[in-house]
Amino acid sequence: MVFGRGTWLLVGAVVMLCLVLVGPSAPGSTHSGSSTPSVATRDVVPNRVMTWNICNPCGKSNADQAGEIAAYAPQVVGLQEACVRDVDRIREYLQSLYGLVYHVEYGSVLQNWGRCGGLPWNPGGFGEALLTAAPMTDVVKVEYPDGGSEDRGYMAVTTTVGDRRVRVYNTHLAERRQESVRADQVRVLATEVARHERAVVLGDFNAVPDAPELSRMWSLAADADPRCTPSTAGVCEPTTDWHSRFDYVFLRGITPLRHRVQPTSYSDHHLLYADLSST
Repeated sequence: MVFGRGTWLLVGAVVMLCLVLVGPSAPGSTHSGSSTPSVATRDVVPNRVMTWNICNPCGKSNADQAGEIAAYAPQVVGLQEACVRDVDRIREYLQSLYGLVYHVEYGSVLQNWGRCGGLPWNPGGFGEALLTAAPMTDVVKVEYPDGGSEDRGYMAVTTTVGDRRVRVYNTHLAERRQESVRADQVRVLATEVARHERAVVLGDFNAVPDAPELSRMWSLAADADPRCTPSTAGVCEPTTDWHSRFDYVFLRGITPLRHRVQPTSYSDHHLLYADLSST
C-alpha cells in the first residue's frame, strides 16, 4: 500500500502530539508536576528498619511512595500489599532520584490482574517485598496453609543490619475478624522465628497488641517501642487511619534505640521504623 506525502506528514504530526501528551516515562524523569532533577542524597541509615503496608489498590504514585521511604532511608524495608511491578518502580525511583540503592526479594503469594495489572493470562505478583541495602541470602518464601479470605504468607532472608548478620522476616496476616486464621498463621511464623537468636519481624499483623492470636509472637520478641506490650496496649501508637495498632517491628535478641510512627497520605497504614542497637 502506498501513501502520499500528505498522509505521512499527518502520521508524523499525530506521533509527535502523542509524545508531547504522554511525556517521558523513565524513572529519572520529573513527576507529579515537579521539575526537581534527579539528585543523589545521603546513604541509608545503618541499623534502621522499616515496615509499611503500601495499600493496594489505592492508586498512589510509586514516585511519591519512594519519596516517603527516601525521607528516612532505612537499611531494611519490609513492604506489604506489594505488587512486583510497583516495587520495581519504587526501587528505580529510590536510585535515580535519591541515590539509594536497594536489593530486592519478593514473597508474592498471588498472581492478581485486578490488583497488579499485567496481561489477563500473565497477571502481576502480589504479596510482600523486602528492600535491603546489603545483599540477601537464605531466602525463604512461605504461603500460609490457610490465608483466610485472601492468600497470605511470609518471607525471610538473612542480611546485614548495621554490621551484623540478622534474620529478617516480613509478613501480612489475614484480614480483620479472622482471629482463628491469624492464630494459625502466627503459629507457623513463630516456629520459624524461634530458630534464631537474633531476628527482626516486620509486618502488618491485622491485630491489636492485646489480641490473643499474637501471644506466641510476644513470647518470642518485643516491640520496637518498649512501652508497647499486650498489657499496655493503650499506650501503643496507632499505625492505621482507623486508629488501630496493626503494624509491628518485633525484635528478638536485639535492643531498640528509638522508633517512629509516621502518618502518610500515600497509604491507609503509617510508616513505622526503628533504629536498633549495634550490640
